[in-house]
Amino acid sequence: MTPDGPRSAAPAPGDLADVVALGESMVTFLPSRPGRLADVPSFDRAIGGAESNVACMLAAAGHRVRWAGRVGADGFGDHLVETIGGYGVDVSAVRRDPARPTGVYFRTAGDRATDAHEVAYYRAGSAASAMSTATMDLAAVRAGRVLHLSGITAALSADCLELMRELTARRPGRPLVSFDVNHRPGLWRDPADAPRVLLGLARGADLVFVGEDEAWDLGGPEAVRAALPEPEVLVVKQGGTGAVAFHGRHATSVPALRVDVTAAVGAGDAFAAGFLSATLRGLPVRDRLRHGHLWAAAALTVPGDLAPPPARDLADRLAALDEEAWGRLRLGPGWTRAEKADEEVRTP
Repeated sequence: MTPDGPRSAAPAPGDLADVVALGESMVTFLPSRPGRLADVPSFDRAIGGAESNVACMLAAAGHRVRWAGRVGADGFGDHLVETIGGYGVDVSAVRRDPARPTGVYFRTAGDRATDAHEVAYYRAGSAASAMSTATMDLAAVRAGRVLHLSGITAALSADCLELMRELTARRPGRPLVSFDVNHRPGLWRDPADAPRVLLGLARGADLVFVGEDEAWDLGGPEAVRAALPEPEVLVVKQGGTGAVAFHGRHATSVPALRVDVTAAVGAGDAFAAGFLSATLRGLPVRDRLRHGHLWAAAALTVPGDLAPPPARDLADRLAALDEEAWGRLRLGPGWTRAEKADEEVRTP
């Protein structure tokens, strides 16, 4: 424990990655125009995946990051590996499956800010669903200062759940385990199992991210902490209100920023990436939360899931504002670009 709260990840010896992120990434098809999936005539291709989103943002910010996963031995798998690698992410731990396809999904464009959009997943039986303790290189997965996981993986198959239980088991010498609950009820064969399974996995992690709206109907951040005393750090996200980080016997709360939202997609992954980046840098807990909010604002002010993070000097300057100035911040599209920062970062 440091004077500012929880320990930072240990210094990286040798060729250890700063962060290893394990999970499914999929090819995403975004509509060329608004409308129902039944009416959209064509789609543009992108990538999506909670863990690979975190990996790409951290790599873009200059951290050494590895993504571990499984994709099909197909063109979509090629696209994922090449695109994620293009962000500077190490993809050497990705395995190709000759018998199973790469997962894909389609979604509509209209009204995404209110979450009133269609999503059609084609991931059942995907290569990622075959991730297991036998099919993944566990040494490569554990060769980082931080191992970042999410509850999405646990829902993909029984083998994936077994892998998650192995990686969250408390053993000497393991990396700092970061776990984003990411409760997606539609992915679970029996949605009634999800709360129990996810709570069990969270108890094995060192750092947990959970939205108040997905936190097992416990009734508030303090109740979530009471149910999850094991993680050294617990971050409860409260949407547009802010976030609370419990660390040891302390709690630190930071209000969310006012943001001119372009699309409400990818903010949770960006928040986790920003908090992890600040953790790797040994920043105080308050600043870790502020960097989480700033990186989330970067995602909220672009159309796609994956946003470039704000420049470090700009984010550090904003994170250092006093409480009054932080409360006055309002961020709009383009605020992360250095040449537009003074124009787009407003403190009325």
